[in-house]
Amino acid sequence: MNFNLSEEQNAVRKMVRDFVDKEINPYIAEWDAEGHFEPSILKKLADLGLMGICVPEQYGGSAMDYNTLAIVCEELERGDTAYRTAVSVHTGLNSLTLLQWGNEEQKQKYLTPQAKGEKVGAFGLTEPNAGSDVAALQTSAVLEDDHYILNGQKTWISLCDYADHFLVFAYTDKSKKHHGISAFIVERTMPGFSSKAIKGKLGIRAGNTGEIFFDNIRVPKENLLGQEGDGFKIAMSALDNGRFTVAAGACGLIQACIEQSVNYCHERKTFGKEIGKHQLVQQMIAKMEAGYHMSRLLVFRAGCLKNEGKRNTRETSLAKWQSCDFANEAANDAVQIHGAYGYSNEYPVERFLRNSKAPVIYEGTREIHTVMQAEYVLGYREDKTLSHMLPSWPFEEEREKVKN
Repeated sequence: MNFNLSEEQNAVRKMVRDFVDKEINPYIAEWDAEGHFEPSILKKLADLGLMGICVPEQYGGSAMDYNTLAIVCEELERGDTAYRTAVSVHTGLNSLTLLQWGNEEQKQKYLTPQAKGEKVGAFGLTEPNAGSDVAALQTSAVLEDDHYILNGQKTWISLCDYADHFLVFAYTDKSKKHHGISAFIVERTMPGFSSKAIKGKLGIRAGNTGEIFFDNIRVPKENLLGQEGDGFKIAMSALDNGRFTVAAGACGLIQACIEQSVNYCHERKTFGKEIGKHQLVQQMIAKMEAGYHMSRLLVFRAGCLKNEGKRNTRETSLAKWQSCDFANEAANDAVQIHGAYGYSNEYPVERFLRNSKAPVIYEGTREIHTVMQAEYVLGYREDKTLSHMLPSWPFEEEREKVKN
């Protein structure tokens, strides 16, 4: 594996970094304090071709590889977790799932406008009583003639008030447990759909998160993704992509903690010298640096497998678990380095600490990933290959272009 960034990847990294420094960093403290999500950021990301990064050009995407997606997520979270989350949900959880499981009609109707940034996609799996225990979900879908009737609700849904399309999971046959879950493409404009933002969050306050409700929504039969009963497999494959982007974003948060802490170490003096001269402060800086590089290696390892079209559940789980833990530790240390100032919003590190907690919980808690890794090692869990794998990169229609 070659972890050197290509010329294109370096250009993308600079472009996103410049975008964050211009469009997000000057305003994020205010947005965070007000709990304001700025939807114009998504339009501007679309103008840069960043809403369909890994989607083939034939569906409106940029046909970049998965490690480029990681770079974009890293740089976005260097600004704020909220806008990395938006790209993670829209691209990782929704669009790449449509690419993997959708038929041609669904790709043309839903994936293409999403990849172009004309429409925004979201993901609806979690429910008030169904998080890690997916089989506990209560949302139901009953087939009547040529429509499914959906009833239920989802919670902790990113972009709940702004997404146009939702990937929703519901039981079509609860007696079959996991095998009775199916996936549907639901449009916001369908009668019976409503949403409500969640207020009072610890972190990611500049992000739009909330609940979505289904009251006898009539979803056309052709909006069934895959076959009836494929929902659990589809959800798990989506999480392979979502977790990858979360892990990459965590690298950006560590990077932001390092930048802010190094600046403060040179500004602040105690006992007649810069605080960066004190060994215990150096220890915290060193931990951040080590955590950043270890996390990035794990992310890029998973990205290389994705580029080859290989199953990466085990590697992505490890990357998500470790990078999010490292980011949480880095943010905690960054606050400690800033002392009392770190406890106020005069410096951004208190926001980093608040934001760092959610990724340790969502898309598989720290505990779930711990169990997964142990089960792989013990032989209780197998690296099975799904029948619907993402195409390797470069995509078939792009290979000749790359060669030339």
